[in-house]
Amino acid sequence: MDYKELYEKEHIKSADLASRVAQLEEENDYLQFRLDRIHNNSLWKATGGLRKCFHFASRQASRLKNCGGLKGVVAKIKYKKREKLAMKNYGTNSFPDEEERKYEEEYAFEYRPLISILVPLYNTPQNFLSAMMGSVKDQTYKNWQLCLADGSDQQHSYVGEYCQKMAEADERISYKKLEKNEGISGNTNKCLELAKGEYIALFDHDDILHPSVLYEYVKAINEKNADYLYCDETTFAGDDINRMLTMHFKPDYAPDNLRANNYICHFSCFKRELLEGTELFRSRFDGSQDHDMILRLTDRAKNIVHIPKLMYYWRAHAGSVASDITAKDYAIEAARGAVADSLKSHGFKNFRISSTRAFETIFKISYEIEGNPLISIVIPNKDHIEDLKRCITSIREKSTYDNYEIIIVENNSESKEIFDYYDSIKCDNIKIIRYEGKFNYSKICNLGVSNADGEYILLLNNDVQVITVNWLEEMLMYAQRSDVGAVGAKLYYENKTIQHAGVVIGLGAHRTAGHTHYGQSRENLGYMGRLCYAQDVSAVTGACLMVKKSLYEKVGGLDESFEVSLNDVDLCLKLRHEGLLNVFTPFAELYHFESISRGLDDNGEKAKRYEEESARFREKWKQDLEAGDPYYNVNFSLDRSDYSLRV
Repeated sequence: MDYKELYEKEHIKSADLASRVAQLEEENDYLQFRLDRIHNNSLWKATGGLRKCFHFASRQASRLKNCGGLKGVVAKIKYKKREKLAMKNYGTNSFPDEEERKYEEEYAFEYRPLISILVPLYNTPQNFLSAMMGSVKDQTYKNWQLCLADGSDQQHSYVGEYCQKMAEADERISYKKLEKNEGISGNTNKCLELAKGEYIALFDHDDILHPSVLYEYVKAINEKNADYLYCDETTFAGDDINRMLTMHFKPDYAPDNLRANNYICHFSCFKRELLEGTELFRSRFDGSQDHDMILRLTDRAKNIVHIPKLMYYWRAHAGSVASDITAKDYAIEAARGAVADSLKSHGFKNFRISSTRAFETIFKISYEIEGNPLISIVIPNKDHIEDLKRCITSIREKSTYDNYEIIIVENNSESKEIFDYYDSIKCDNIKIIRYEGKFNYSKICNLGVSNADGEYILLLNNDVQVITVNWLEEMLMYAQRSDVGAVGAKLYYENKTIQHAGVVIGLGAHRTAGHTHYGQSRENLGYMGRLCYAQDVSAVTGACLMVKKSLYEKVGGLDESFEVSLNDVDLCLKLRHEGLLNVFTPFAELYHFESISRGLDDNGEKAKRYEEESARFREKWKQDLEAGDPYYNVNFSLDRSDYSLRV
């Protein structure tokens, strides 16, 4: 409220206002006089140290409370210590020492391809330019060509002068001054005209390469016949690459991840023959030209190799996409267009692409549902009428997809109430079948599937509750694809923390499998936004798993030797070995009141059985476990589900 409003509201005349101001000034002078006397008092001065101790203790007590008590503080300290230790593995600390450098420089590769590194230049700051070129010249693998196409204006003539000087000193550097700036795509395509290498690599003019990156790439080319390569990367601030802002440890090639999010990004290197019959960068996708190119070339590639090491340093500065995507608004529409073009090339029609809450260029793709196939929802049950009733009611009341049948597999219930409930819900699309014998989740589900009429099977626990009304459509759109095996949903505990968001093999104390982002809040975006888009995973939980019935039967259904645990992961790995993708979608959400029905596996016979099934799983999938989960970077800890770095 300003003085005019105050005057109008309170009817204070100007003379009264001036008098009130004078009164306040007098009171302020008196209070200042009293404060000065206190500060000059000998007792106040003598107790200064005691007051500081009391204030410190009060602050620490407040921190303890906010961190969850002493236990929370200790956990936080340990976490920070782990992160600090992990940081030592990256930045300049990861650069080869003199002995390692000599080894890499002298390594006798059977095949030593020429790698042409393309760098489009435009008004590049002098310090960025020299750092970029220095990181190329510092490579331990020496058979490279640096191709520079310069679209800088006259006010930045130093760019050309510096590059000419460097090119004269090193014949591996090729430089061309362009008559006009043709943008990112045009300038990079001009770089390609200079390139003579069997492999092409893309490098931004303001970034830095790890000195061993080309060595690692050529090693993978020799050992794995790689025709498309990329590595992990980090953003950094200023001129010090040790001032890391965001470290991006990526999964191996995952087509659904790539459609939703250009996670590959830097440092892309590929066999030149992948460009035959197509362009490098297409100008209509400027701002997301790399996403467009990566989508096209990975489709053509036969051996895509991810080097799980931080080897690209992406400089964050004013105006760079690394700093803020809104610095290039056109990149958002370009990315959407690139993904749409890729989907069309795969034959998809009538899809929708929308931005997610995580980031404007992280997308939700809605595929068209083909036809109206019947989905058979198989639910094992023993007693627990309230759980089952909640589950069935939520399916009936919330589902917008209505062509489904529910098959309840009754397993030795004892209460009269549950059988009365069965009688009350029997109708055309609800079947009750009996399984007699001791509890064996795999056998129960297999029996349910054998009685299913649907083209698609949805394994569902009786202790779940539907949240999103289009949950069946969100899962079906992926299950319908010819390249997809199992599809899983995002599940929450009653307190809205995450119970399931995809399964990683090898994760957890038993080194069998575990859920990622376990226990995180529902609102959490996940590591690099991974809780916000559909993605490829090694496995999904059987608590809510959709799969074609034909595929389920082809791989033999659930392995009945896994009576209770790991049967769902085993099923997913069997599907993966058929060359299929398993997909987790965060857009199908349910509550999962886990283990209410059968209890926990943490004591007695249940614990013994779990140990036996874990041992059987580790033996059956030994090679897969040793190879590691392709969708979970080896730099992450297998002891935690929160993407903490391994130390």
